[in-house]
Amino acid sequence: MYGRDPWGGPLEINTADSATDDDRSRNLNDLDRAALSRPLDETQQSWLLGPTEQKKKKYVDLGCIIVSRKIFVWTVGTIVAAALLAGFIILIVKTVPRHHKKDPPPDNYTLALHKALKFFNAQKSGRLPKHNNVSWRGNSGLQDGRGETGSFYKDLVGGYYDAGDAIKFNFPMAYAITMLSWSVIEYSAKYEAAGELTHVKELIKWGTDYFLKTFNSTADSIDDLVSQVGSGNTDDGNTDPNDHYCWMRPEDMDYKRPVTTCNGGCSDLAAEMAAALASASIVFKDNKEYSKKLVHGAKTVYQFGRTRRGRYSAGTAESSKFYNSSMYWDEFIWGGAWLYYATGNVTYLNLITQPTMAKHAGAFWGGPYYGVFSWDNKLAGAQLLLSRLRLFLSPGYPYEEILRTFHNQTSIVMCSYLPYFTKFNRTKGGLLELNHGDPQPLQYSANAAFLATLYSDYLDAADTPGWYCGPNFYSTNVLRDFARSQIDYILGKNPRKMSYLVGYGTKYPKHVHHRGASIPKNKVKYNCKGGWKWRDSKKPNPNTIEGAMVAGPDKHDGFRDVRMNYNYTEPTLAGNAGLVAALIALSGEEEATGKIDKNTIFSAVPPLFPTPPPPPAPWKP
Repeated sequence: MYGRDPWGGPLEINTADSATDDDRSRNLNDLDRAALSRPLDETQQSWLLGPTEQKKKKYVDLGCIIVSRKIFVWTVGTIVAAALLAGFIILIVKTVPRHHKKDPPPDNYTLALHKALKFFNAQKSGRLPKHNNVSWRGNSGLQDGRGETGSFYKDLVGGYYDAGDAIKFNFPMAYAITMLSWSVIEYSAKYEAAGELTHVKELIKWGTDYFLKTFNSTADSIDDLVSQVGSGNTDDGNTDPNDHYCWMRPEDMDYKRPVTTCNGGCSDLAAEMAAALASASIVFKDNKEYSKKLVHGAKTVYQFGRTRRGRYSAGTAESSKFYNSSMYWDEFIWGGAWLYYATGNVTYLNLITQPTMAKHAGAFWGGPYYGVFSWDNKLAGAQLLLSRLRLFLSPGYPYEEILRTFHNQTSIVMCSYLPYFTKFNRTKGGLLELNHGDPQPLQYSANAAFLATLYSDYLDAADTPGWYCGPNFYSTNVLRDFARSQIDYILGKNPRKMSYLVGYGTKYPKHVHHRGASIPKNKVKYNCKGGWKWRDSKKPNPNTIEGAMVAGPDKHDGFRDVRMNYNYTEPTLAGNAGLVAALIALSGEEEATGKIDKNTIFSAVPPLFPTPPPPPAPWKP
């Protein structure tokens, strides 16, 4: 008989099995004894004994969650161990001496920059701020322009004294402020790295605040402009007390200081003042109210210069003896370029790119002084400033032709600075004689060093490795080498081993032609002639006028440290402004402070969509 195995196989039932119950019992007893003769494993025991009582797990109630006590202990232990390890590491870091990587020391140009800026503090007129940082200076010129009945100005307190005297010549002062502003616009990151950005902006504002007093800056049109405060006329034995006849500290001045105004024929002064205000408005663009005030003043005074044509120093003007202007067309281009950048108004660009304007300014003349940038002739600076527009914005037609001309002329000027060409002589010590051997050469060399470095940085920013002088290609490094050679000469790398920057190095002029520096601050008021003994003294100045760049050596590298020889020892605002610009341009080249700021100067310039040129005339067979 067969049955079905429930596990899938056949089940055979043997019905013929005749074993008795006793036999089965014996067999089972045998099996039991065999089974008991070997130990049972755990599983077998559980089958026989049934379920055993398991250990009860322990838990920890944390309020919001219940976790195993074992996991909780391990977690807390791990956290405590990690905290101890972290504390141990911190303790080691705190106790082990650390070696900080020191910042590199400032380069020579940065050190000289700190000095050169202090000169402007020493030249301030008016009520000085507490932080002026020139111990021997005090308030002065507080009556300038006051009490003039019927005048268009309320007061003329402030501004800067020009040089070793106490006259305020607005023409070179405006140029100096424009140069400082230009250097800040291009190299604000370098000023910031040197810790001088706030300082130089304060110096610029000191000048522009004064300029806004010299005409009705809130009006849309004016009829008068102040050109000078103080007088220095000593012709024909004139002994009237004035800023040249007297030798007094500015703080002690008690003589009359006349105000010279211009009500027509001062285009150069007006356009230069417009350049100063417009460039400063870009410096202070984050101060919208002040920047707007500067722009408005720049527009007004520029329009005055355009409508009242003439040189401010023409005729019998006293300024012709000290700061005679050769023309005003270069200032028209210079001031118009700054107004275009400050406003974005293409009217100014249209004006200054007229070929007749460039022709009148001498852009195509050449001549012995072509390329000499100074307080008198702004053409080289204006051409570089407009080459910038072509390099970075490329406005195209109808400006391209004249901008290309300015760019080419700038390249020619840069060629003339190089030692491979003979347009300008050099002294044996290496100083470029841009004024052809005339006295006071350093201001011109400093200006050229600034233009060369700036043009080099423009080309680098435009990914242009150099430029051509005729068939020869020169890299931008050649321009920097030239600029360094001129500034290094000023700082002491010259045949006399003398620094012409007062306070820089160990050997520098000690008899600077400067009234305030030559008279001690000893609570004694020396009258007009009483100060002559200090003027004529052979002793060094009792006060060091730090940062003053003196006029410089002669064409043979000779220098006389004599107080009364102003052609050697007198510093000027215009000269120091060019030096500051060159120093900031050359400073920090080893550090990652960047080169020029490409975009800030274009902040107000709208996108340019050039008008396509007119179609060619129809072809005729």
